[in-house]
Amino acid sequence: MMQFMLCHNNTTQVGGRELLEQWRNNPDSWIWLDLQDEPAEQERAFLIEHFSLDNGTLIEAQRERHPPSFEAFENYIYLLLKPLDAESDSLDFSTLQLAMFAGEGFLVTRHSKASPYLAKLWAALAQDGCAENLPISIVTAMSRRVAQRYGNILLNLEQRLDIIEDELFDSPTDTLMKELVGYNTSLRKMHRILAYHKNVFDNLRQQMHKNTQYEHDEFDDIYALIERFSSLSGVYQNVITDLIEAYISLNSHRLNQIMKVLTIITAIFVPLTLLVGIYGMNFEYMPELKSEHGYFILLSIMLGIAFLMLYIFKRVRWL
Repeated sequence: MMQFMLCHNNTTQVGGRELLEQWRNNPDSWIWLDLQDEPAEQERAFLIEHFSLDNGTLIEAQRERHPPSFEAFENYIYLLLKPLDAESDSLDFSTLQLAMFAGEGFLVTRHSKASPYLAKLWAALAQDGCAENLPISIVTAMSRRVAQRYGNILLNLEQRLDIIEDELFDSPTDTLMKELVGYNTSLRKMHRILAYHKNVFDNLRQQMHKNTQYEHDEFDDIYALIERFSSLSGVYQNVITDLIEAYISLNSHRLNQIMKVLTIITAIFVPLTLLVGIYGMNFEYMPELKSEHGYFILLSIMLGIAFLMLYIFKRVRWL
């Protein structure tokens, strides 16, 4: 899909490739080209011919998976981001590739999946005109949206972690453990993506120092958001690691308690089993065999041993 929007004299016009000629004939206008699912070779050839874009960055932008990156050229900037896709509203997320080439008179956006927010910006610009909207304004809006969506997921996670922490100490279950391990894996992935974005926006804001103060301040704010959420993802990773270790410790403690009870029971029954074994032997000349009260005496001795061992275990605080 290839769609064009021409902005001139605060008005917008949506159409096809015929708008390129109008754009070239009006130095005060700028054009927005949005791309999705175009054949790679033809797409690169078209962009090089009409916008003089760098072939290396185009190949990078067309890759199915590539880390976020930024590069500044003489007449435009190249920004590759990994926004969350439309279905992602939790840590079970997936991303899309969004490449933006922004110059003084043009904006090229290329995405691997449909982007509802980008479509919303397109519709708003087509309806309301482009009075104060420039290519760099679209880039800042998309960049801020990328940061905010990651932040929303992280802030929602904080509430869930508070609940899990309470449940973990009240009634730890394997379901909670599985949930925590899943969160930890997803946070590791998110932290890596945010770290890439952090470096990208750090380089971008330094580049914006050479341009207007407005652009510099905008990207400074976006960088601060990304840096905050990157740090937050690291903090939550540590919290989840602590909760997992607490779960393992609680389970180990419960297991130790169970093993202690079983060991005490075994220790009590060992001497009793010994006595039963001895008097269970079928020898004719056992001294106590013909004792009138031998059975009751032996039971009394066995009960006495059991109570004595229980008293000793209680005394040494094993019980």
